[in-house]
Amino acid sequence: MASSSPSSLSPPEVPMELHVSNRQKLLDSLLRHLSDSARPLHGFVLLQGGEEQTRYCTDHIELFRQESYFAYLFGVREPGLYGAIDIATGKSILFAPRLPADYAVWMGEIKPLPYFQERYMVSMVYYTDEIVQVLVDQYKGFGKPLLFLLHGLNTDSNNFSKPAEFEGIEKFETDLTTLHPILTECRVFKSDLELALIQFANDISSEAHVEVMRKTKAGVKEYQLESMFLHHTYMYGGCRHCSYTCICATGENSAVLHYGHAAAPNDKILEDGDMALLDMGAEYSFYGSDITCSFPVNGKFTSDQSLIYNAVLDAHNVVITTMKPGVSWVDMHRLAEKIILESLIKGNILVGNIDDMMVERLGAMFMPHGLGHFLGIDTHDPGGYPKQGVERPKEPGLKTLRTARQLQEGMVITVEPGCYFIDALLVPAMENANTSKFFNREIVDRFKNFGGVRIESDVLVTANGSKNMTKVPRETWEIEAVMAGGPWPPLSKASSYTENGGEAKI
Repeated sequence: MASSSPSSLSPPEVPMELHVSNRQKLLDSLLRHLSDSARPLHGFVLLQGGEEQTRYCTDHIELFRQESYFAYLFGVREPGLYGAIDIATGKSILFAPRLPADYAVWMGEIKPLPYFQERYMVSMVYYTDEIVQVLVDQYKGFGKPLLFLLHGLNTDSNNFSKPAEFEGIEKFETDLTTLHPILTECRVFKSDLELALIQFANDISSEAHVEVMRKTKAGVKEYQLESMFLHHTYMYGGCRHCSYTCICATGENSAVLHYGHAAAPNDKILEDGDMALLDMGAEYSFYGSDITCSFPVNGKFTSDQSLIYNAVLDAHNVVITTMKPGVSWVDMHRLAEKIILESLIKGNILVGNIDDMMVERLGAMFMPHGLGHFLGIDTHDPGGYPKQGVERPKEPGLKTLRTARQLQEGMVITVEPGCYFIDALLVPAMENANTSKFFNREIVDRFKNFGGVRIESDVLVTANGSKNMTKVPRETWEIEAVMAGGPWPPLSKASSYTENGGEAKI
């Protein structure tokens, strides 16, 4: 039901057992791998946490956010730490920096080592200048102690994880290949404690999207919508970080897939008759959300807006209904494309045979991005393309998929079909001998400045289906009712909302 308060939510306590269980999950996986490989069951996993960064040559320190793999295993919010797991004993060790005395003057209390041990539920805590001595003393094997360091390719960014560095590392044997794929695979499957945080990030972000929807009107700036979202999620959800830079696109900007960056900074004035595409998600205690809502600025869908919106909504809904363990994500992308193309045929934007269109990859002209991506501590959570067994497709549209895996229980993945009118894609397609026959040029021209529609929800793969963790108005009548001041969830649907999961409990 609608609440008289601006929010029905409050930030939940975060149990550090979440990170304890993440460490145990890694340890179990690593021990299995070493046993299967007939390798000794000793050595240390060693990760280096993130460091604070200044803005270029200044002393302005950017807001720190922990490196994601380190956050996954240790949950540490402070910069400058290292973390280790002793494979032989399972014990966890944090190494904290030795801070100068004047830190207390400018930055606050210098926390004693027992503080870190108690807060982060680790076995031991030492200073970073003691790494060599402690690990050598703890090591029970023969020869140089072995360190499993984090080094591997992020298949979303094409950047590599940075292995830990410290003075005296030459006293150790190092393994740069074993840890990354095993730890990455651990992150693909979410525990119940992780899911509770992702659910809260979804709940507060969903609530914020609804608030923004209610306040959207012609004459305001795109960045004012972004500001409303950031305020709501921080004020009521304690979400200091956003999962990514907000995309607040209206009118023709909504066809710019990564709008909102520094060169396109959410600064257009909203106009009556425009569509808005708002892609915004809060992060809570490292775990994120990624939600896109599309709706008319004036609160009323035109027939053209309804046509494109419902094409995307049908694809979104059918994919979520079809998702279950064993289903190919590539097949889900193709399914979404087909549903959108069929709607465009019904709307006379396209003409011809749907199967011929699929062969010519026409869907990629309207949806050039992939259907979705893993979600967790990172917006584009890693693990989409493991080193073995999953090949990246090469066809247009499909090659942009961030994973081509089969779905498995415990994965959280975004479902974000879209339909955009992008001149850079449509003009060449209408001039191409193989695809020009499919376009009704007169009607395509009518959509020249339409922009685009994207609908994105965060979905958990369950044992026999899926669960949509996102709770925002989706049907056109729901959006129009909310924008006209109606309650969300609708009073008649309140019971089903509660059944499908209200506020996250941890």
